[in-house]
Amino acid sequence: MRPLIFALCVVFASSSLFAQKPGWQPSPGHTQAPIWPGTAPDAQFGPPPNTETTPEPGEVDNVSQPTMTVYSPKGKNTGAAVIVFPGGGYYVLAIDLEGTEVCDWLTSKGITCVLLKYRVPHTGPQWDERCRCQRNPKAPMALEDAQRVVGLVRFHAAEYRIDPHKIGALGFSAGGHLVTDISTHFDKRLYPAVDMADKVSCRPDFAVALYPGHLWISNKKFELNPDVPVTRQTPPTFLLQAENDPVDSVNNSLVYYIALKNAGVPVEMHLYAEGKHAFGLRPTTFPITRWPQLVETWLLTIGMISK
Repeated sequence: MRPLIFALCVVFASSSLFAQKPGWQPSPGHTQAPIWPGTAPDAQFGPPPNTETTPEPGEVDNVSQPTMTVYSPKGKNTGAAVIVFPGGGYYVLAIDLEGTEVCDWLTSKGITCVLLKYRVPHTGPQWDERCRCQRNPKAPMALEDAQRVVGLVRFHAAEYRIDPHKIGALGFSAGGHLVTDISTHFDKRLYPAVDMADKVSCRPDFAVALYPGHLWISNKKFELNPDVPVTRQTPPTFLLQAENDPVDSVNNSLVYYIALKNAGVPVEMHLYAEGKHAFGLRPTTFPITRWPQLVETWLLTIGMISK
């Protein structure tokens, strides 16, 4: 091979290597497992297979094969479990900031954490700057993944050493919206049942939505998104948001809170003047940074965990 041709081959190979970062993997000692035994429903509307990448540290995109990773508490086990939905605007997943770091906190409190790597992009409602409006996906793939994983966790509750009646959902931003979506769409699967896990309930026993989006969709009306139909069966809910959130207006939490109250659903909401968006569990100088303690107290109050 001529030196110039060889050099060009090396350059192109190196460029391809650096441009295509591999997909996300959990930390050693944890295994992610596909949530669908075969091809996921409505896969034709999602990203092509084997294109998942980590464009930035702690982020993952082009998820075509959704997975779940179970993090079990090493000491005390309360029997409660929380399925975590990272945010990312239904474009990417903030898999560390709003995923693995949350599982580290939950397991330290004796709560089993199940991290859902759901399909993105274009799998849930998204804001379109061109029309200044919300557009819904061709198929609700993120919600399908959420329904599937709640059923799986409940079906395998004994294996995971959890109480099948103490399974909750917690999410941030778009993941917060996904929490409200599964909280209001659990009576019927959006896909044909694939096994016995799809025969058990996919209703969360409790829900935690942190700086959620896509709940208030009209600047002209102070109303809840009609695609999130709250009923008396919607699970007890915890809401938290900063009033100066520049990404998702605090009105998202407010309209959902009012709908829950009107339906007679137990709900607790905390609003803070400062905090903005996407703070996760990382410490800040603002009081909102202590929100995990509020969630722990709330879980005690509703009987999901005990001291």
